[in-house]
Amino acid sequence: MAQVQALIAGTAKHFPNAQFTLGKVAYTTASLTQLLQGLVNAINVVVAAHASVTDALRALAQVDAQVWPVIRLYKRYVLSMFGDATQDLADFGMTPPKQRKPKTGEETAAAAAKAKATREARSTKSAKAKLAIKGDVTGVTITPVTSSQAAAAAATSAPSQTASSTSTAPASALK
Repeated sequence: MAQVQALIAGTAKHFPNAQFTLGKVAYTTASLTQLLQGLVNAINVVVAAHASVTDALRALAQVDAQVWPVIRLYKRYVLSMFGDATQDLADFGMTPPKQRKPKTGEETAAAAAKAKATREARSTKSAKAKLAIKGDVTGVTITPVTSSQAAAAAATSAPSQTASSTSTAPASALK
């Protein structure tokens, strides 16, 4: 904008009564100045609108910070009042929350086997067992555990529902 204002000032100073042909269009000093001033006015409108939008966004952020915690609490209240009543919740623009799918026996057994294998692989111990551990360990041999050994150890240590459920479980399901 400063550059356009400098063009207007320079034109008025150096070419007060001139005529120009720019891009096959003839301009007088007054018409060129009017054209450039139109650009300055448009830029000023945009700057003012931008300042207005910035102020409006700040105000919106303040209102959001106050209102959204209340909305979350009110939604919880409505859910507690109407539970799974779909039609009543629809009046509030809400749907009942999805129910969790209960785990099957196989999934529970696989989770227990995975947790036990993880504890053994990481050598995690209970709080009392950790108290008994002291430093200065020498002569330790590290033996790598392969996936087939871990699967066999997990399958034998996991409580089995049936003999076929543990023997057919893939090793990747226990990782």
